[in-house]
Amino acid sequence: MKKTYKIDVDCANCANKMEEAARKTEGVQSATVNFMALKMIVEFAEGQAPKAVMEQVRRNCKKVEDDCEIYL
Repeated sequence: MKKTYKIDVDCANCANKMEEAARKTEGVQSATVNFMALKMIVEFAEGQAPKAVMEQVRRNCKKVEDDCEIYL
């Protein structure tokens, strides 16, 4: 399952950090951040609950870029 989320991030480098953090989160099959569109596209692994996984993605992104936001 793929879902798109609106994000708020200040620079392209920070967006890359967010993308990497999201990809490393358990339950995420793939993640792509489009800095220009301020969107994150996440594909979830089979059988994962998107809401729970995205809460963890948000926490992981805040660790690498504390002023970023993902609107769930």
